[in-house]
Amino acid sequence: MRVPVATMLALLLGSALSLQATAQDRSSAALAGRLFPTLLQLQPDTLPAAARGVLAQRRQQLARCGQQVACTLEAAAWTPAQIDTLASAAPDRSAAIGRELRGLNGILAVYGHGEAPRYAAIDGPTGTAGSPRLAQDVLAAVQMSDVDQQAAYTALDRSIALAVGLLDANDRLDAIRFEPISEGTNAAAFARARGLDWKACRYTAIIVLGQGPDELTTPISAGSKLRLKAAAQRYLAGDAPYLIVSGGAVHPRGTRSVEALQMRQALIERFGIPEASILIEPYARHTTTNLRNASRLLAALQAPSQQPALVVSSPAHIDSVASAQFSERNRSELGYLPGTVGERVSPYAIRFVPAAASLRIDPADPLDP
Repeated sequence: MRVPVATMLALLLGSALSLQATAQDRSSAALAGRLFPTLLQLQPDTLPAAARGVLAQRRQQLARCGQQVACTLEAAAWTPAQIDTLASAAPDRSAAIGRELRGLNGILAVYGHGEAPRYAAIDGPTGTAGSPRLAQDVLAAVQMSDVDQQAAYTALDRSIALAVGLLDANDRLDAIRFEPISEGTNAAAFARARGLDWKACRYTAIIVLGQGPDELTTPISAGSKLRLKAAAQRYLAGDAPYLIVSGGAVHPRGTRSVEALQMRQALIERFGIPEASILIEPYARHTTTNLRNASRLLAALQAPSQQPALVVSSPAHIDSVASAQFSERNRSELGYLPGTVGERVSPYAIRFVPAAASLRIDPADPLDP
């Protein structure tokens, strides 16, 4: 049977429109999922009446704003009462919901209004508060969130799309640059873990804390070279089956060079370490998250939770890790200790047992949640 030309064109047009309606920016979707995993799991239609009422009120307020920047930023921010209402709608996930909404508010404040971030030397938007560049980027983000209203990650609230758009407008997609972390550069090491006898070594891994260079022309700092020498000696002595090199694109501000990748290359080229024995942790931007993120990697590898790892760095850095001040910094910045720091086994190394709390996602630092 011959299909009339008009009918065929209508079918093709309908198919194209259907594809367009369901199209989704993969990077935006991945970033939303990385920063707000609990929020994206919520099904608006199944929430209690009070929570549905808050969401409906917020939709109306944002709709009235159109593309007005100041109005949209104000309407997108979650009030304490709104956060409490949504968190109480899912008691088993209330803490995570609160963390994610407060983190979302932080993104709006820093990348929307230009407020000072926690780490002003390495964080924040490209444009400064009140600058034409900031205004330009915020307008683009508001318009992106408008276009994205049919995307799956905006089903709960448009503020998620706005937060993601603000980071995207500033080219700060750091949090998804290496996802999934078990693939790509880490694929061989993860494959090896499936048949590994963890008890054959004293430690699950040697965690090498990176030290970023101070200028863009230096790929790897002298401090990192020292730490790699100390770590390679430990690995070649049979202390652990893995080396975890930890450090993101941090210093100097604006660098594209990832400390973990530079250290991995040095371990292979200078010491002959097999690729399947090296894991990159390419997100950490501080010592607190060096240990937290290494703990996450070990959990993903299914390493024995009570078997210690060995943290390797410079003597002064290990002094800091072993100090009471470092414990307080973890409590202040992360809200918990990423693990238990144990015996110092040399000037360059100290034992560390990861804690399950390290698996907690917190977009208070949207570049490394």
